Amino acid sequence: MIGWRICSTVVLALLATASLAAGPWNAEQDHADMMRQLGIKELRPGANGDPTPPNAANYDPAKANPYPIWPDLMRMADGRPVTNAAMWREQRRPELINLFEREVYGRIPSGVPGVTWRVEATDREYFGGRAVMAQQIVGHVDNRAAPGITVDIRATLLLPAGARAAAPLLVMFAPARYPSPSQPNPVEAARLDAALKATLLARDVTFAAIFAAHPGFEFVKPGGFLTPPPEDDRVTKLIADGWGVALLDTATIQADDGAGLRQGIIGLVNKGAPRTPEQWGALRAWGWGASRLLDYLGTREEVDASHVGIEGVSRSGKAALVTAAFDQRFAMVLIGSSGEGGVKPHRRNFGEQIENLTGAAEYHWMAGNFLKYGTERGRLGRRTAEDLPVESHELLALVTPRLAFVSYGIPEQGDARWLDQQGSYMATVAAGRAWTLLGAHDLGRGNDYRAATLPPQGTDLLDGELAWRQHEGGHTDAPNMSHFIAWADQKMGRTPLP
Repeated sequence: MIGWRICSTVVLALLATASLAAGPWNAEQDHADMMRQLGIKELRPGANGDPTPPNAANYDPAKANPYPIWPDLMRMADGRPVTNAAMWREQRRPELINLFEREVYGRIPSGVPGVTWRVEATDREYFGGRAVMAQQIVGHVDNRAAPGITVDIRATLLLPAGARAAAPLLVMFAPARYPSPSQPNPVEAARLDAALKATLLARDVTFAAIFAAHPGFEFVKPGGFLTPPPEDDRVTKLIADGWGVALLDTATIQADDGAGLRQGIIGLVNKGAPRTPEQWGALRAWGWGASRLLDYLGTREEVDASHVGIEGVSRSGKAALVTAAFDQRFAMVLIGSSGEGGVKPHRRNFGEQIENLTGAAEYHWMAGNFLKYGTERGRLGRRTAEDLPVESHELLALVTPRLAFVSYGIPEQGDARWLDQQGSYMATVAAGRAWTLLGAHDLGRGNDYRAATLPPQGTDLLDGELAWRQHEGGHTDAPNMSHFIAWADQKMGRTPLP
């Protein structure tokens, strides 16, 4: 056995070296390699948003539930009912975690290297009239085992300046940049402008004629080089309420494409070799990065580490849910328009389908094993969503009894029907059994998902630790942010800043 381990390690290293030497590895090659590992001969095409082809997405509610019986959230795989909180925590939750890791999102391999955080820069900013300390922070992942692959996790940390107590904080999957950078004053702007013009003239004296023809032109005005980007209203609302915010850049953890699976944290752990079918995909990798940021936030006295949440929209909404499901240290999650692979049920034939996530464009989000459920022909035979041992309501239930806010918009304003708002509401209703079992509160609408009907847009189902609200906007959670903040404050027993 020891000899096999040594041999397999050498083989993997040789394969990695050979593949990297052969040139760029694209998503189609990687996808084909995973199909080969799983013995898949043919995958079904995903649903098409165009209504004309044979595989056009279904939007007829009468055809939406070909597999109406979902896995029973409160029944163990051996048939035993889950009857109390201890049984949930000690038996059912670990069982579900194992199934989601093996079949859907992937396992994090052992031996993932450590992360060392540093503050790269600090800036004073203002949001809604409140002073904020903004810091660019970088988490360097130890890459001594694979020096050719560098992973530097980037995040922007925004903390209320002069706060008297540690602040709750929301980690948001977003580009890590200063949202409202401080700008040079008139004297500083004039110096910068003069220096830029002098540098250009030193390189090319013909610029003098251009500057003479446009004497009023300035590279740097008192407001800065360019008009600063508009503030993210969600961040402004959080800061105004006294929260901290961390903007975590997923691209610096793992690329959002199949070609990048041999780079990023997944590639670093595998030393450039391809994934095996049970290994993690990008959603789980982004969640791992959020957990490492949470490790760091626990060292900052300005942060109330017991009240840190995670947020995301669309594919980042999927990642936010996955993060909170697997890491119980996150006290809350705001799940925005997550669709298939998030809150949307796999067994619903409405809009996006499993087959869209098993194709070459989006398979990298998931474990390789997930491809099995889009198989038309292969070693294991034809498989569909009905063969999945888990369903989306069970993923959401893994957050219990913590705070979970499910957010959607409306199709008429851009939150496409593709996301299946009705199905996602059904899954949220079904997940509520876990909250009530553990002594918390669900939506208060019962738990019969088959009879659940999407409430009118704007209905506030915010009384429980599990919450739902469909806002008036499109593919964003911005209109729900003020509702989320008020709901979370109330559940934390927190008084917002005046």
